[in-house]
Amino acid sequence: MDDLAATNGTNKKSGTNGADGPEVAPGTPSTPAAPPAEVHGSRAQPKTDKSEATRALILETAMRLFQERGYEKTTMRAIASEAGVSVGNAYYYFAAKEFLIQGFYDRMTYDHAADARNRMAGTRDFSERLQIALESWLDTAAPYHEFAAQFFRTAADPTSSLSPFSNESHPARATAVELFREVLQGSELAPKLDAELVELLPDVLWLHLMVVVLYWVFDRTEDTERTREFVRRSTPMAARVINLSRYRVFRPIVRDAKGLIQDFILPTIGKTAVK
Repeated sequence: MDDLAATNGTNKKSGTNGADGPEVAPGTPSTPAAPPAEVHGSRAQPKTDKSEATRALILETAMRLFQERGYEKTTMRAIASEAGVSVGNAYYYFAAKEFLIQGFYDRMTYDHAADARNRMAGTRDFSERLQIALESWLDTAAPYHEFAAQFFRTAADPTSSLSPFSNESHPARATAVELFREVLQGSELAPKLDAELVELLPDVLWLHLMVVVLYWVFDRTEDTERTREFVRRSTPMAARVINLSRYRVFRPIVRDAKGLIQDFILPTIGKTAVK
């Protein structure tokens, strides 16, 4: 059993009971003091180059072990040992194993946004830009597909901090929503749409990505080809529906849709990082 297993939304700190708890020097507090850092979604972001290097090493080691052994069977002690750091040092950067997954989300979302921006450069067609952004996510996430379902079991729990809708996931989600804002704003379609709809669409497009992610998690075809085909076929359809919203005859439907989004969808998405 993991020494500090990821739980459904419960943020367990270092200093847990049991033999597999954090290693600390004699005479020091059992719970390591948090480093001076900015905190986004309960994930410390050390500012020094050495701290960033150590944090990145722990995260990369964890991702490798998750791939090799599976998430449930990988303990914080094993991660620390493979990374060549003490268990206490591992907890210094990641208060629990679940926050390694949050760190992974953050890094993958950042890599996806950077890759999608490069691919979209020079493209103005909204449908093409949206498809590029979605396919870029599939390519960025491809190395992690084998153990993605293990994460989904916890992320699917609405009370879990690993849920994409949680406050703890706000940094990664905000990065993704901003990318979809750029998908729209960089297209020829944005100036033709109602301004209020333009403001709401990035969150809606992120929800579309969540549908793609759900399909991808359970896709066992080679190179997740069914998910890729789903993106190829659904993206032009979504773009046409959004494009139709600019015509007056569809304005009542657009207003109703905006009301549903504002009243029932957006309130379920955590908007702030936990301090």
